[in-house]
Amino acid sequence: MSAIVPLLLATALSGVALGIPQPPPLPLPNSKVVICNYETKSHLREGQGKFELANLEPALQYCTHLIYGYAAIKEETLKLVPLNEQFDVIKDNYRQVTNLKIKYPRLKILLSVGGNDDVSGEGAEKNLKYRQVLESSAHRLAFINSAHTIVKGFGFDGIDLAWEFPETKPKKIKSGFKKFWSSFKKTFTGETVIDEDADKHRDQFTSLLRELKSTFKPDNLMVTLTVLPNVNSTVYYDPRAIAPNTDFVILHAFDFYTPERNPKLADFPAPLYDLIDRRPDENVDSWVKYWLGKGFPANKLILGIPTYGRTWKLDEDAKIDTVPPEGLDGAGPPGPQTKDAGILSYPEICVRVQGGGNVSPQGYRKIVDVTKRRGSYAYKLPNPDTDEEGIWIGYEDPDSATNKATYVRNKGLAGIALDDLTLDDFRGVCTRDKYSILKAAVAGL
Repeated sequence: MSAIVPLLLATALSGVALGIPQPPPLPLPNSKVVICNYETKSHLREGQGKFELANLEPALQYCTHLIYGYAAIKEETLKLVPLNEQFDVIKDNYRQVTNLKIKYPRLKILLSVGGNDDVSGEGAEKNLKYRQVLESSAHRLAFINSAHTIVKGFGFDGIDLAWEFPETKPKKIKSGFKKFWSSFKKTFTGETVIDEDADKHRDQFTSLLRELKSTFKPDNLMVTLTVLPNVNSTVYYDPRAIAPNTDFVILHAFDFYTPERNPKLADFPAPLYDLIDRRPDENVDSWVKYWLGKGFPANKLILGIPTYGRTWKLDEDAKIDTVPPEGLDGAGPPGPQTKDAGILSYPEICVRVQGGGNVSPQGYRKIVDVTKRRGSYAYKLPNPDTDEEGIWIGYEDPDSATNKATYVRNKGLAGIALDDLTLDDFRGVCTRDKYSILKAAVAGL
């Protein structure tokens, strides 16, 4: 970390350039918030998937806030540190990003910590440091002071806590799909929690937010919270107590099923409403109702919208006449751009499913969501003659993003958060129109 302090001192004072053309007005009705997440690890991708700062700028006229993901917690000191010091600090990406406010003066840029990128340990010890930060006032103070130094020194407008609490454990399939689903008739409290001190951590997390806000407020710095997928809100968050100490809470109400957590069970990754024979809490509407019902104000609640799809391999005996399908064999193969098994960016999906008729030229059958409740999906059956694997994709597209933004408007929520820009169609591959999911969501507001 030796490089941080000199660079902080060298960049602490930044003048406002004169004579720079102003961007066009944000096309946002009703003063809605549009938070754009920027995953910096995307610079490591190759070819068409590589995301650089030049790719970021076309999106910024649509964003009111940009979240830089991610920073980390140093295990030995429990202080906030850059996740990739070489890229963030030495190559000056922190400062290059925050300097974008010169051209986009209305844009607020926050530094996020956690987000499942700062991973350490396994099992019950996984990301233990995030709970250790909470467990004493000294630990919290060390984290808060280090966060204030980095956030203020590099010109960020605040911090986002994408806190890595233990995820709920996925249920196992026992005997028969129907029996599996019928056993899911409990709400949030039915999950198994893998944290014996969860009640203490819930109260301590509220204390962290209160102390963090107290430290950041004199410098007019923001504090936001991102609720990660598959973290039990009823266990770790007290919405009423959190409200005075956060500017926004962002609900990542998606990824209820992932190939990593559920290799034999696929489903829609971000359904808007409860579906028949599904667990009633695994949808956007249920999450929103829980937070509002527990006293969190609608004008501070942000709905996250994914820009990607989740994929599963289909085996030879796959049954796709019902959804969710049966006959799955783990994560789908990596895409040519993202190169991660089980996930495809929107442009990687659209080139597979676009085309006239019910079946695309690539052999994918696309099922459009006419109900506006669940999202679209597509599949391609395995071909035993060519040994080509089958695949099932549940994904977000511009239509479903518009539906979610309309839901936000109708519910009177604060706005939306795109997760993330680097998986949207930032090159205009699908329609020659860059950032089609972001733009569709903004139009829905």
